[in-house]
Amino acid sequence: MERTAILCDLLGTRYPLMQGGMAHISDARLAAAVSNAGGLGILSAASGDPEKVAAMIDETRALTDKPFGLNIMLRGNNIDALAALAAEKKVAVVTTGAGSPAEYIPMWRAAGIKVIPVISTAAMAQLMEKSGADAVVAEGTESGGHVGEMTTMALVPQVCDAVSIPVIAAGGIADGRGFAAAIMLGACGVQIGTRFLAAEECCIHPEYKARLLKAKDTSTVVTGKRLGHPVRSLKSAFSRAYAKVEYTDISDEDLEAMAVGTLRAAVAEGDPKRGCFLAGQISGLVNKEQPAAEMVAEIMAEAGKLLGETF
Repeated sequence: MERTAILCDLLGTRYPLMQGGMAHISDARLAAAVSNAGGLGILSAASGDPEKVAAMIDETRALTDKPFGLNIMLRGNNIDALAALAAEKKVAVVTTGAGSPAEYIPMWRAAGIKVIPVISTAAMAQLMEKSGADAVVAEGTESGGHVGEMTTMALVPQVCDAVSIPVIAAGGIADGRGFAAAIMLGACGVQIGTRFLAAEECCIHPEYKARLLKAKDTSTVVTGKRLGHPVRSLKSAFSRAYAKVEYTDISDEDLEAMAVGTLRAAVAEGDPKRGCFLAGQISGLVNKEQPAAEMVAEIMAEAGKLLGETF
């Protein structure tokens, strides 16, 4: 299929599939496993520490000779330093979220980096195209972590109609059926996050993984809308406590403080009381732990049968 081939050529991958850059989760082992499987592994720079991110990039290069990317959340710490580091290290792809990367795009493009912002509206996609982005990830509200308002089903075709650069669909995609649906909506490929939480190479605490594998279709909730940055996670003691007070007279500062460190508590400690276990609505389809390569192969084989294509 011409559209998917265009994305593979852009990414330098066998398959038109990217792994989401999940904060404090997407590390060298996971990214390298996905890249070695034919997709594009993505590292997360959410630590905000340039030295740690540089070491993670070097570790990934030791684990794979395939292209991989770096995700930079633009509301984090040390963004200028991380942007410069990406250019210095010449990662194959930079994905971004939480803002516009326009000021960094010329530097990244000069370093030979493909720039792929994650967007949640057609207007933002158009702005990114005008700013020089190579492609965009159109991420629906079904995804885990920070979310927008529009569903993937509604967002993707409108973004495809709004821009001429490749569109990668994300949010609510975990298998070949979701992949095939995204292609039918006009996307050139997909980005998947939640399913890779169950990869053997994923670093999350066993408690986090167990909660994901037990999840059903109604197991996630969105909190944080009051503060303007809604987040989807598995229902938990933390999410219930946060939701209970979110629209009371609690101050914005105290509400913000409630969430500090909760993702780390989930990822590193599996803390059932304090942990915020980010995951998408597709969690109910994720029911086994397996190698990332096996996941990629299953997704692409199923999608190929549905689309009548050989990937």
